[in-house]
Amino acid sequence: MHVVVCGALVENGAVLLVHRSPTRRAYPDLWDLPGGHVEAGESELQALAREMHEELGVHIVAESSSRLGDLHAGSGEDAVHVGVWQIRDWVGSPTNRAPEEHDDIAWVGIGELGGLPLVFGALPALLRSLPEPDRLPRRDEARTTASPSGP
Repeated sequence: MHVVVCGALVENGAVLLVHRSPTRRAYPDLWDLPGGHVEAGESELQALAREMHEELGVHIVAESSSRLGDLHAGSGEDAVHVGVWQIRDWVGSPTNRAPEEHDDIAWVGIGELGGLPLVFGALPALLRSLPEPDRLPRRDEARTTASPSGP
């Protein structure tokens, strides 16, 4: 079984998604949360911090991260267990630092997720379960924020 983590950077009622390149072997040409495989010796939170930095160039504030839930796909040797985390605070402005993996990134309104081709169909319901205060703008004035936009 493959263990994967992904992170929901939520701001102004929107979540940052990555569009998986059409050339990817697994789940090509679909929208997903950024993340990746947990490596040997890593905790999920350590892997999440590493992946967010590698893929988006941001440093997550570990204390601001909380587990939203788990998603599962595939079976047998191809089975994937995905730990989904909400990240309330991070340092840096997200940019696509993994263009070989993702051909686009976008802030998408949580209410607009159902209309996108997503890796996991359960993702919109999971993100809609966030408490309302977590959908408010972040108070970190040291960063500039991107406005929500569709893909």
